[in-house]
Amino acid sequence: EQVSHLVQAVETVLRPTTAPDLSRLQRTFVLRCSEGFVENFGAKLIQQTMHQAPGVRLCFMAKADKDSQFLRDGKVDLETGVISADMSPELRTQALFKDRFVGVMRTNHPLRIKSTNITLRRYLASQHIGISRQGMISGPVDFALQELGLERYITTIVAGFSTALALARTSDMIASVPERHTGNLRDGMHSFALPFSMPEIAVALIWHPRMQADPAHRWLRDTVLATCRIP
Repeated sequence: EQVSHLVQAVETVLRPTTAPDLSRLQRTFVLRCSEGFVENFGAKLIQQTMHQAPGVRLCFMAKADKDSQFLRDGKVDLETGVISADMSPELRTQALFKDRFVGVMRTNHPLRIKSTNITLRRYLASQHIGISRQGMISGPVDFALQELGLERYITTIVAGFSTALALARTSDMIASVPERHTGNLRDGMHSFALPFSMPEIAVALIWHPRMQADPAHRWLRDTVLATCRIP
């Protein structure tokens, strides 16, 4: 396995950096990303890919954790995610966009009917939907509240943004989700700025160094970057 990776690395260095012939390119790329990324950017990315390279197929793999083994094994071509301190140091990254958490509720939510101003007191007094792939009770929103000595009441916990928003759309619960990751999913709902400070989320592209000089892979990275910049 080590020899195989070494050979692939050498081939990457020696491979010509000429632009690929997209009209003739026949390839399947595996992208590992959150469901929110696929739901919000997937359709645009597929459309851009099909327009430029009709022979390219995108396979989206669910990202259940931050383990980079799939990239090292060559089972995944590209990942999106938040860069963490424990990420493998050999991996290449490129900033994709910044995101922030917002609160979301149904348009006729009692809290919104009473007042358009969602104060911290009203936010904490509401029922909330926790979001965790591992079923954890606390997440980024709760950690920010804990620094203020505060706590929100988590009524239920779900695994993804779309499920949380579906519940918030048909109940009096509030979902706190990343704004850009859920743009399409929040249509017809009321979104509001959280009444407390939270750090922004820096989302990046992540790939293995052996793919750095691959012309087709470089085209894919550029396509993802361009797609995420489209309003």
